[in-house]
Amino acid sequence: MTPLDLTGLTPLINRISGRPDVTIGLIDGPVAINHPERASQHIREIPGNGSGDCTQANSMACLHGTFVAGILSAKRGSSAPAICPDCTLLIRPVFTETTVGNTQMPSATPQELTAAIIECIEADARCINLSLALAQPSSKGERDLEQVLDYATKRRVIIVAAAGNQGTLGSTAITRHPHPWVIPVVACDLRGRPMSGSNLGSSIGRRGLSAPGEAITSLGAVGKPLTMGGTSVATPFVTGAIALLWSAFPAATAAQVKFAVIQAYAPRRTTVVPPLLNAWASYQVMAKTRSS
Repeated sequence: MTPLDLTGLTPLINRISGRPDVTIGLIDGPVAINHPERASQHIREIPGNGSGDCTQANSMACLHGTFVAGILSAKRGSSAPAICPDCTLLIRPVFTETTVGNTQMPSATPQELTAAIIECIEADARCINLSLALAQPSSKGERDLEQVLDYATKRRVIIVAAAGNQGTLGSTAITRHPHPWVIPVVACDLRGRPMSGSNLGSSIGRRGLSAPGEAITSLGAVGKPLTMGGTSVATPFVTGAIALLWSAFPAATAAQVKFAVIQAYAPRRTTVVPPLLNAWASYQVMAKTRSS
């Protein structure tokens, strides 16, 4: 079974490829914008830690940003899942391009992430993808981050955040925040079982989703496809599904989209493991709601 089949995305992507007025905020590394398999006609940049385009194609920051961008908006028929190529991708880099060959997974401080989220909200992103970890946590930094997540609540911006890959029971300042617009994402294998490295927890089980994070193939910054795994890889499957649903139902509110994605078809249980994303079931729920 493919990742798109597992999550009910296949019938949805066969129906729609997105809309340019649905903007996805990608807070990640820079992206190889001119990659031949990237749908680059709908792309915007917010300068952050450097340009939104890669300057060092072999840096982990560029590889990670390009990989996640490929899941969201590569060209259909490419090596990547290419969930929503006709949506607008708003690139806001927070990962610095370090020396070639550095394999450390990129991370952002709470202060860097706070600034990036505000800028994406002000640039009219409807949903924001956070395939990242927090570095250098501090009480003040986490308080600032909690305030900006409250701001996202007021602006009705859906934030989709990786649950983390430490294999622990618990949550981060992002995923434990008690507001309805953060959706934590756990990585699962292609049978829908949680991967051993994924963080789990009560808030994650209550408000989150599972998505494929095992051996996912997407765009590589230097031309050859890459295969990666983990919660940062699983996260854009949920973000892409949200963007496609908003494209299919452009008059829908954020509350309606969020409800269809995480609550309508999967009754919540008291568990640390969230249900598996089912984008086609979400589409059917929205179709019924919008026609009633």
